[in-house]
Amino acid sequence: MSTSLEHPSAENLSDADVLRNGIHILTATLLVIAIFASVRMPLGDAAANLVLLSAFAAVYFAGSIYMHLWPFTVKLLWLAALTALWVLDLTIAPAGIYLVFSLFFLYLRVLSMFWGVIMVIVAGAISVVVQIPDGLTFGGVMGPGVSAVVTIAIYYAFDTLHRINLEREELIAELVETRAQLAQTEREAGISAERQRIAHEIHDTLAQGLSSIQMLLHAAQRDLASEDPERASQRMELARSTAAENLKEARAMIAALQPAGLSETSLAGALERMAEGYAVTGELEMEVETDGEPRQLPMKVEAALLRIAQGAAGNVVKHAHATKARVTVTYEDDEVRLDVVDNGRGFDPEEVRDRPAGLGHIGLSALQRRAEELGGTITVESTPGCGTAVSVSVPLVD
Repeated sequence: MSTSLEHPSAENLSDADVLRNGIHILTATLLVIAIFASVRMPLGDAAANLVLLSAFAAVYFAGSIYMHLWPFTVKLLWLAALTALWVLDLTIAPAGIYLVFSLFFLYLRVLSMFWGVIMVIVAGAISVVVQIPDGLTFGGVMGPGVSAVVTIAIYYAFDTLHRINLEREELIAELVETRAQLAQTEREAGISAERQRIAHEIHDTLAQGLSSIQMLLHAAQRDLASEDPERASQRMELARSTAAENLKEARAMIAALQPAGLSETSLAGALERMAEGYAVTGELEMEVETDGEPRQLPMKVEAALLRIAQGAAGNVVKHAHATKARVTVTYEDDEVRLDVVDNGRGFDPEEVRDRPAGLGHIGLSALQRRAEELGGTITVESTPGCGTAVSVSVPLVD
């Protein structure tokens, strides 16, 4: 089993390259020293030494080039061949003992850390044993021993550094992936929120207007059947006016502008126009009142209040069966309040609140969300048979 430094990836070459290139330089240097030792040897021994060192160099550098392509068994054979060439050279040239330093690194690089250390100990022992015939010295024992310890320490440091770098790069990759996922989630959440906002806009404006047009046309049809063409003409004219207003709303929505009603008048004026249209549509009395000192509010607040009033008034026309309704805007120093009250048949707010969301009853949900977006609160008070009161309070921040 190989260590983590055996097959560095293209993204993690720095630590492995430093160690591998260091081993190459070390091996080449030791080979040169061993070759120069041939100068003082008899001719036959010198020739044998050169042949063995050349074979060692050829096997070593061939393996260094192709080792990453070899299976583990071939790598073991490669190590065995280098070890055999080294041992043979030791019997001829004592200077060949220096190559054990390179073999130490190769054992640790190819084998697991445990077996690599075992082989380092074995090679170190061989280096000491071959010196026995000529007499052991303190340096002859300490040299291989210190070299083995230094080699293991260096390799362990590089291996640890390499693993730390791999873990760091994996962590960075995970962080990048997490950031991408978070960005995707935020985009999806933004799209969902925008879709919901548009759905509320359509419900409070276009859907309510189309509903009013439908009711007006049905009423006009009844007037024609009862031979009251003048009344039918009035209703059709109001339907046309409502359609024109809806067209303005649609264009303003597409252009991401403020509500069309507010672009031409104040909040109170827009509410009065709204009340006039709904009063005729629902055949009820609907009035607008203002309490306190009217003042210009931020466009976002005025737009939201108008949408809330449209939604509440639309519910009155479609569901309340009321004869009277009142829209009140109250200006106070730190807040503005909108109240829509009717004398209709009322309902159970808890029952409506527990219904699953759907296009047919999105009104209360839309009112609640609009109020929350402004940091405000909404209260719906109703009892079956006793009318309904919708109150929205929005804080005013200077």
